[in-house]
Amino acid sequence: MTRDQRLLDAVLAYLTDVERAGVVAVGDTIVERCGGVERLAGRTVMVAYGGGKDSSYVVAFVRAVQLSLALRHGRTFVLRVANMRHAGVPHAVMENIDRVYRALDMLDDPRCQLLTVDHTQVRRFHVDLPLPERLVEINRVDVLMNGHRAQGDGRPTFCNSCNLAVADFYGRAAWWEGGVDVVMTGDSRREQMLYAAWIFRLARDSGVDVGELRAQGFQGVLRALRGIGDVYFRELFGPDADALAEREVAIGDRTAQPEFVSIYDLVSYRVDDHWDLVVDFLGFRFDDLAFSFTESDCANPTLMAHLRGLRAEHVESRTYEAGVGEYLEFAESMMHKKEMPQRLVDLALERYGSPQRIRERRRIADRYAETAFGLDEDALVAMVFSPFTDQGRRLDAFLRARHPERVADATTLRQVLAGERDDPEHVAWLERVSGLGLDRLRTLYGSALADFAADGSMLSRVRSGDPHKGRVTTVDPATGGPVLELISGR
Repeated sequence: MTRDQRLLDAVLAYLTDVERAGVVAVGDTIVERCGGVERLAGRTVMVAYGGGKDSSYVVAFVRAVQLSLALRHGRTFVLRVANMRHAGVPHAVMENIDRVYRALDMLDDPRCQLLTVDHTQVRRFHVDLPLPERLVEINRVDVLMNGHRAQGDGRPTFCNSCNLAVADFYGRAAWWEGGVDVVMTGDSRREQMLYAAWIFRLARDSGVDVGELRAQGFQGVLRALRGIGDVYFRELFGPDADALAEREVAIGDRTAQPEFVSIYDLVSYRVDDHWDLVVDFLGFRFDDLAFSFTESDCANPTLMAHLRGLRAEHVESRTYEAGVGEYLEFAESMMHKKEMPQRLVDLALERYGSPQRIRERRRIADRYAETAFGLDEDALVAMVFSPFTDQGRRLDAFLRARHPERVADATTLRQVLAGERDDPEHVAWLERVSGLGLDRLRTLYGSALADFAADGSMLSRVRSGDPHKGRVTTVDPATGGPVLELISGR
């Protein structure tokens, strides 16, 4: 028995009859899209690998397709697997990816291209690749600039810039060194069409001419996202050409247009349905940080809960535990919507199951914010106050609550933020307490806090179309009575 046959048999043993038939069907589709069996060996198929439980399953499925074709036809495609990183991806995710690649015998197979994409840097995968310092700095600034405009609301703070970075990742990974012929996706055709329609609508409403883009396929979607990103980041950073250029979405080469092939109708994304494959065979581990509520490849949701607690404690004069409890209410509903196994729901919630555990999670979140983004709790509290936007409308309240020794300096601080003076001592204090440079603080001073009840800004328009929202019961600061509030997160 050949090495390929042994590995394929091992993977197929974990799949259902429907999934095994799906391996053959997807293989036949790829042969067709690539122009026949005789052209198969010269083609490249890409899988975008987030490093989480679901995408680990997809990698295993497509590896089975690759091996199946090799055994059926004596030739097969090159499999490009690309993982994108940002500061919110713990090293445990890279360790999971490494275990998956080893289980699937991909690390030394010349038919596999294993890439790690760190913003503009594309490198061959290695479990210990360091994150580029420039990427961490970009992520840190984006979190702060978004968070100050949104008072630390989960999705705008951590996900808006990241989602545009994902689009950039696709552009870079799919066109790297000659590009790919097929992109495998777990999204249904209907989901792809709805997502593209939302992107084009958002781009059009933002002033982008989308007429020609609709006929350009995948690249047209990326061009629309580039237009959205240009408007979004201009709103965030003002006319800072360097900031805008660094965040521009890559759109690839128009001479090579990959086709999308979906496996949605052939598989189940309920992790319980393939638990043994993912955990026992692939060696996936649900790390304390990497497994964070609905995510198994990103620790940022831990900070989303943390920010909700800090906002309740410092801005609303309630308790940290009350704010975290509201986020847990939201996160539990999201986990059930995503059909996560009850054992994982329980694991995520048990971490916050007592006042002592909440205090420990707070310490973990603080350490993580410092390690991943270089942000201490002072900077996070400043973010949920958003004291610098709207010409410092909330600055006095922030100083009274957090820095009473600076209340008398409020006028001078506003003058510094307005660009009317550059007193070194006050500049240093503002930069230390916020984690931002003076130029970014002055941009915030001239910007408005996002009004999520209206659609006057790109921030509010993006959040309006984001499905990752839910209403939680909180306290009306004016009356002290219960009220429902719409929050977002993961």
